[in-house]
Amino acid sequence: MTDSVSLPAQVRQLLETAPRESLPLTYQQLAEALGLQPPRTIQRVAQALETLMREDAQHNRPFIAALVVSRRGEGLPAQGFFDLAAELGQFSADPAQHAEAWRQEFERVVTAIK
Repeated sequence: MTDSVSLPAQVRQLLETAPRESLPLTYQQLAEALGLQPPRTIQRVAQALETLMREDAQHNRPFIAALVVSRRGEGLPAQGFFDLAAELGQFSADPAQHAEAWRQEFERVVTAIK
């Protein structure tokens, strides 16, 4: 992807146009699709996703970051996703509710972008 567009914008565009059957993507798959090179590829992806979560919360949209999961952790996003979602007032801080909240958010995003 081009350097003239910010990484968060590139991430949003890629996720909005990804085929439904390819979702969710892992952080690694997203980094590869963006053509990111080490070092810190996953960290840069995570930071871009956090930026998008803040934008989505500000505009009362479902979190597009819900379309990205960790390859470990039962197919859920990394803990930072849930921490920020709770900080932004969108998810409960109770870890027992995270998996279901994520499933609902994933469906909301897919419905909103397709």
